Amino acid sequence: MPDAPGRINRSHAEGAVPIGGALRMRRNAMREFDAIIIGAGQAGPSLAGRLTGAGMTVAFVERKLFGGTCVNTGCMPTKTLVASAYAAHLARRAADFGVLLEGSVRVDMKSVKARADAVVMGARTGVERSLRGMAGCTVVEGHARFEGADRVRVGEGLLAAPRVFVNVGGRASVPDLPGVHEVPFLTNRSMLELDHLPEHLVVVGGGYVGLEFAQMFRRFGAEVTVVEKGPRLIAREDEEVSEAIRDVLTGEGVNVRTGAECISLAPHERGVEVGVNCEEGEPSSVGSHVLLAVGRRPNTDDLGLEAAGVETDSRGYITVDDQLATSVPGIWALGDCNGRGAFTHTAYNDFEIIAANLLDGESRRVSDRVPAYALYVDPPLGRAGMTEREARATGRPLLIGSRPMSRVGRAVEKGETQGLMKVVVDGETRKILGAAILGTGGDEAIHGVLDIMNAGVPYDVLEHAVPIHPTVSELIPTMLGEMRPAE
Repeated sequence: MPDAPGRINRSHAEGAVPIGGALRMRRNAMREFDAIIIGAGQAGPSLAGRLTGAGMTVAFVERKLFGGTCVNTGCMPTKTLVASAYAAHLARRAADFGVLLEGSVRVDMKSVKARADAVVMGARTGVERSLRGMAGCTVVEGHARFEGADRVRVGEGLLAAPRVFVNVGGRASVPDLPGVHEVPFLTNRSMLELDHLPEHLVVVGGGYVGLEFAQMFRRFGAEVTVVEKGPRLIAREDEEVSEAIRDVLTGEGVNVRTGAECISLAPHERGVEVGVNCEEGEPSSVGSHVLLAVGRRPNTDDLGLEAAGVETDSRGYITVDDQLATSVPGIWALGDCNGRGAFTHTAYNDFEIIAANLLDGESRRVSDRVPAYALYVDPPLGRAGMTEREARATGRPLLIGSRPMSRVGRAVEKGETQGLMKVVVDGETRKILGAAILGTGGDEAIHGVLDIMNAGVPYDVLEHAVPIHPTVSELIPTMLGEMRPAE
């Protein structure tokens, strides 16, 4: 779809003239609406639906790709690729299940990419079609910049509204490593454009995004090395979870280099040389491709926020209160750009909070939600609430339960026994503070725990439940019945 600045979706729009088959607003022609939404990520389209449903007129601005990070460069394409990688992995294990295949397993990367592209395009088209067909919603394509607290310029046109909602998402952060601008490198976005298999992929960063790509491309057949500055992978998790994930990756042939205090990049005849300063192993690793996966940054640096008086923190995230209002009355920030969550589900919850407070007379808050997420390595990690380390820091008396996946019947039956499940409970209130399930179905099984946490009831309610057999979830009550006081 062409990037025609200021293009809108209504031929009868006031102040617009046809140019080259598209529509462009006249210079400085101002159109007034009840609300302006900037960014078609997870929160924006749903909010537009609620606002227009309440009788408001909405100008919806999108610079490039409808659907935001999740649809275009995040959840949908990567989990589609994860599924292809899992199929390849399972095919190589076919004999373990008594299934015999002739010849070696081969992966057609062009077909893998085409499948992911088709999933993305279907979702992207659906979002755009919904917005363009929404009564009361005017879609404006182009780069939005504030010119005041209630005015936004898009191309040559000017939009005005008493309510503005910023939903611009984020992008990969490029670290200031020595040599980083002297070599070709990939980010999570450009990784999705690969239609061939790297000979050797070096992943800089042992966090969530990096580990998903590392395992995925190893299963596709590439040599893979993960370089992490810290002493262990995904340091946010408890140590036994981190080590279990490392065991999974190294067991599949991923080379993991931790404690890389001084990471540098330099051109090499075979690609890129990644210098490390690890306690063990070679001082460098040469990759045909290098993926930088060291964090994200918000897309707020070119919005003209200063013209509206909207405050940001030192990293560029828009500062919001517990109800997602910015420092300027009438302007709210949703999704990744507000620093209050980095997930599709938290972005959608941002929409729910704002819609409930503005339209339903409620008083919902960001602090009401229980933090939860998943890491989509295989087996996946489902996480809810606090880690044990975080719970111990509160000084509360704790009860802790754990169970290896090798003692979960469903995992044994599937031949996928790697990982563990773990829960941390407040010893006084008997409420669950946090849980982790690293194992087959862990991203789904964690929701039973998450539901109990959201309900705010003691863990005994879940312990006394009667789950379905045979499932992973059925062993959660068993684990709860075996908890012991933390030492």
